[in-house]
Amino acid sequence: MLIVISPAKNLDFQSPVKFKSVTQPLMIDQAKSLVQICKKLSPTDLTDLMGISDKLALLNAERFKEWKLPFDEKNSKPAMFAFNGDVYEGLSAKDFDEDDLHFAQDHLRILSGLYGVLRPMDLMQAYRLEMGTKLKNSKGDSLYKFWGSQIADHLNKDLDGTNQFLINLASDEYFKSVDLKALKTKIIKPVFKDFKNGKLKIISFYAKKARGMMARYLIEKNAKSLDDINSFEISGYRLSSEETTNKFNPVFIR
Repeated sequence: MLIVISPAKNLDFQSPVKFKSVTQPLMIDQAKSLVQICKKLSPTDLTDLMGISDKLALLNAERFKEWKLPFDEKNSKPAMFAFNGDVYEGLSAKDFDEDDLHFAQDHLRILSGLYGVLRPMDLMQAYRLEMGTKLKNSKGDSLYKFWGSQIADHLNKDLDGTNQFLINLASDEYFKSVDLKALKTKIIKPVFKDFKNGKLKIISFYAKKARGMMARYLIEKNAKSLDDINSFEISGYRLSSEETTNKFNPVFIR
């Protein structure tokens, strides 16, 4: 079983990390080539490209300017602890023990516009480059064109006899970067719905946090099967047999 999640816009490079077994990103050459493009962009260019404020554009122009190799624990931070958003609040990796960390390192992957695919303990430097960004590059006019089948090829290397499913807990924007024609596995995409005004709806804030909680649940359980996924009952969510019409898209309601 391999689990994929999205990164977060917000970052936390201040909080300490209790785990020391860091690794290096495996697609660092690709990241370097993207950074070289971004270093040539002015703050105004970044504002127009990403639709961000002038303040954020200045911050990220400086981040690209300072981005350099090699990565170490002074200038970088493990990805799972660097991202700080709703998914990561649900994941709550700071509470992992060593066994959880090892399982996550083998079974959890973070999709990234800049780094392609990150393992939890892969070091990364601060950046803002969402997957949907239309950044012109040697492969085309978007990051989707840049990554092509590379992300799927990378995930395939992690999919062996013990990883029979890929659990898609990423956003549509990020999972679109996975070339489904190149991916050699079955995909499970859990859906999380909440009752609001008497109706079941996907509420973005809650769904993001639920995806993080699902990832944590699977990690702590050392999950191996579809039954392990369907047994998820956290924070009031439970599998709905009525809403689930396809076993590869289990629907959890609250």
